[in-house]
Amino acid sequence: MIERFEKLTSGITQVYKSIQRIKKHRMDSLGLKGSHVMCIYYLSKNPEGLTAADLCSICREDKAGISRILSDLEMNQFITYTISPDKRKYRAKAVLTARGSDCALKVKDLIMSAVISGGKGISDEERELFYRVLFQVSENLNEICAKLDKETERISNNHESTEKDLLQGLSDSI
Repeated sequence: MIERFEKLTSGITQVYKSIQRIKKHRMDSLGLKGSHVMCIYYLSKNPEGLTAADLCSICREDKAGISRILSDLEMNQFITYTISPDKRKYRAKAVLTARGSDCALKVKDLIMSAVISGGKGISDEERELFYRVLFQVSENLNEICAKLDKETERISNNHESTEKDLLQGLSDSI
């Protein structure tokens, strides 16, 4: 079991690090950062635009990270914003500019090249099985995380209640 854990964690870590290095090197050639890749990619798939909240969800990135990325992209004229009724930028949709769309085509080509190279020597059947297993492991681990989050919240709430009770008891005795 421990060996499976080691294989899984080292394999996933190595794949992730390689993807990050490829993004960094390839995006340098476009004057972008590796962190910009997924935003540009998803914005190109959604020409009507996406809000920062949408991008947080799709890219699995936190608000601060997406905010920095969008700020960089706007400053370099890769995106612009549609005006939202409440005029809040966080709720406004980011859309690619012409420059951003041109860049997105290059990003897609680079992604395609990396996917093809990364999949060398793997049959369609093996690839299908790999993704099925990978997503099943991911789903199983997400279930564990959800249970841990609930347990942590429950403990935290109990701790807060206990703390409040202690403080109340202390103030009552004074």
